Amino acid sequence: MPVTVGAIRKQRVDKRRAQLNLRVKTAFKEAVSVMRKHPTAKNLVSVFRTVDRAAKSKVIHANKAARLKSRLSKLLVKKRA
Repeated sequence: MPVTVGAIRKQRVDKRRAQLNLRVKTAFKEAVSVMRKHPTAKNLVSVFRTVDRAAKSKVIHANKAARLKSRLSKLLVKKRA
């Protein structure tokens, strides 16, 4: 258990942030899985939005976001060809 007042406050904030991060992470993972199963332009826009939001809040690294967006865009191109 934390002893100092600041440590107690920090623990409270960390718990709140962990919940928010988990919510963002599950949303982006779900969007990615939907896109992989059903590659459509609408799903691609949804994935871009959620992945960018996760990268902005530093839940995932910016390079990982770019890599995911690139790979998922290729799925849409493959489907058209």
